[in-house]
Amino acid sequence: MNNQYAVILGNLGNTCDRFLSTGYKDTLDKTQMLEQAASIEGVGGIELVGTWDITPQTVESMQAQLSKLNLKCASIIPDHFSQKHWGRGAFVSKDSGIRKLAVEETCNMIDAVTAMGGDLINLWPGQDGYDYPLSTDYIQDRNWLMETLGECANYAKTKNVRLSLEFKPKEPRNHSYLARTADTLLIANALGDHVGVTIDTGHAFVAYENVGESICLLKQFGDKLFHMHFNDNYTHWDDDMIVGSIHLPEYFEILYWLQKTGYEGWISMDQYPYREDGYGAIRSSIQFLQQLDSILKRVGMDEGDRLLAKRDPVATSTFIRQHLIAH
Repeated sequence: MNNQYAVILGNLGNTCDRFLSTGYKDTLDKTQMLEQAASIEGVGGIELVGTWDITPQTVESMQAQLSKLNLKCASIIPDHFSQKHWGRGAFVSKDSGIRKLAVEETCNMIDAVTAMGGDLINLWPGQDGYDYPLSTDYIQDRNWLMETLGECANYAKTKNVRLSLEFKPKEPRNHSYLARTADTLLIANALGDHVGVTIDTGHAFVAYENVGESICLLKQFGDKLFHMHFNDNYTHWDDDMIVGSIHLPEYFEILYWLQKTGYEGWISMDQYPYREDGYGAIRSSIQFLQQLDSILKRVGMDEGDRLLAKRDPVATSTFIRQHLIAH
């Protein structure tokens, strides 16, 4: 696996939380953030968020900036989460006009990514879920979800663009419809071979998933792993921390299974460094992954295979001490 690293552009800027809506750092313009991303060793791609970073009117100018810095458009993430009209749902809103708008926004971003030479749309419908019992029709909502995503998928297919569905168990809603690997895989498989799944490592940790197993599940049932977002957390919330700051052996296992299953997509950083320096946090995350990758190359995939064949936690503990800590 030849790792391709990417960064969601806003990670390098002034990220905000619910306590200080103006953020804790100075605001950088997009040119500064792009230049910072390009200066990080290994970064070759940028993920752009619709309305935040890219609109149909700014495609040409953004592509010119990426080309100047020798960066590719790794994906575009349509904004279905941060605007008032999505507050009660985007693809599953009971308002048919809002559902239509969600499809239109996605199709606009499909056009944008095509114009920029990319082929991936990352969909995170964060507002599509529910908060209280006896407050929603789960069957109707999923029917709407399949209908609207189906429209997006049909349009994407005409443009040779892939859709990747990103799951998250909660936040901003208490329950999300795309909550886990398996339920997202069900929808992806129903929508066609050009619709797949994004694993955000932090989202998976919050869902009490083992990411290595999730990678294998997507490989076994349709080769559906299209995209990866990397961050870290304490498993209770989507903290979006520096990769490797909490989890170590899990990340080594993730890289092992990505290589074992032949993953060829982007390894993209998706973090919210509220107070820490964004450039430093992203650079540190990529350096951590690069170091784990070098260890994997040194010990070899065959050694990993032998370790799994033993099914011996003591042998695993020894391996971690000898290779992941001592070096």
